[in-house]
Amino acid sequence: MVVRLVATDLDGTVVRGDGSMSVRTVAALRAVELAGLHLVLVTGRPPRWMHPVVEATGHRGVAVCANGGVVYDLAREEILTRRPLATPVVIEAAQRLRAVLPGVVFAVEDGVGFGREPGYRVRWPSGVAEDVAPLEELADRAVVKLLVRHERVEDSDALLAVVRASLGDLADATHSSPADTLVEVSAAGVSKASTLAQVAAQWGVAAAEVVAFGDQPNDLAMLAWAGRGIAVANAHPDVLAAAGEVTASVQEDGVARVVERVLRDRDGDAAPPAPPGAP
Repeated sequence: MVVRLVATDLDGTVVRGDGSMSVRTVAALRAVELAGLHLVLVTGRPPRWMHPVVEATGHRGVAVCANGGVVYDLAREEILTRRPLATPVVIEAAQRLRAVLPGVVFAVEDGVGFGREPGYRVRWPSGVAEDVAPLEELADRAVVKLLVRHERVEDSDALLAVVRASLGDLADATHSSPADTLVEVSAAGVSKASTLAQVAAQWGVAAAEVVAFGDQPNDLAMLAWAGRGIAVANAHPDVLAAAGEVTASVQEDGVARVVERVLRDRDGDAAPPAPPGAP
């Protein structure tokens, strides 16, 4: 296939568990842009958590953040587009989930700020001043992600099943970590795949010209949409089962291995060689 765009998830795919990126992975991502291809970082992260990755990679293009809820200009640090949930949808979703999950708590991302209910336990620093209030007050903004947490549900897979059954076609739900008991809800039809497709179309890039990498359920639609969808070996079982191809784990530079081969196939000797001894 002819590759014109490389799209990759971040955490668990090119960013390791300690928050770092390997020298080889950084070099491979930089080589994508040097070769004249498009590079899009596609993540569940909000824009405010993109700065460390930008500094590590030097990438100054656009990123798809918040599972497709935001397109973000990394160079100007500016939100280009939002795809939010309507306020009545946020409130209806909460009402449905409270009916079947007593004790459920919520938080919201709007692309810039973060708000949470008093009972919502934050697992990591939000990086901004938090608005703490009932959801009905927090919903009156451009909510690009509704975060659903329940401390007594076994894991995110179990919580996701309940959320999807309760919401139906009201909104789309996914998760990005099986162990976190956290589900992320987006507007109906909004996903990493749908927003990446819009970005690619603006550049005249077809799905068949895209290679995409991921590791969690929030990557499934993107891997299915791309001409070549690749899971890293440490991916969620559902992703490993659905992906058309599996590369090495994030710890073993799986994305870099594929990117290096893509660039060698495309440009021959013009592509940078892999490090000595690398497979």
